[in-house]
Amino acid sequence: MIELLSYICLGVGIFFWFWGTLTLVDHRSVLFKLHGLSVADTLGSMSIIVGLLLKIPREWPLLLLAIISLAIWNTMLGYVLAYCSSGGGDDE
Repeated sequence: MIELLSYICLGVGIFFWFWGTLTLVDHRSVLFKLHGLSVADTLGSMSIIVGLLLKIPREWPLLLLAIISLAIWNTMLGYVLAYCSSGGGDDE
């Protein structure tokens, strides 16, 4: 049962990766595309890590660190992109 749940998490993660990539061919703004890509990438990567956690539970400290790092990194990257795109970094 755990093995099946692990494969489901891995499959959902790969699905989110591809779904985020498909948002890049949309006809919306670049920031909307980046937002969709980063959210789908984060969810997909976290789902894959949860699947790996179910598959190899002895590595839980490392995999938990990976999930926390993903959450912090992608959140901060989103704020930096939003700040730079709003013109906050201009010295005019």
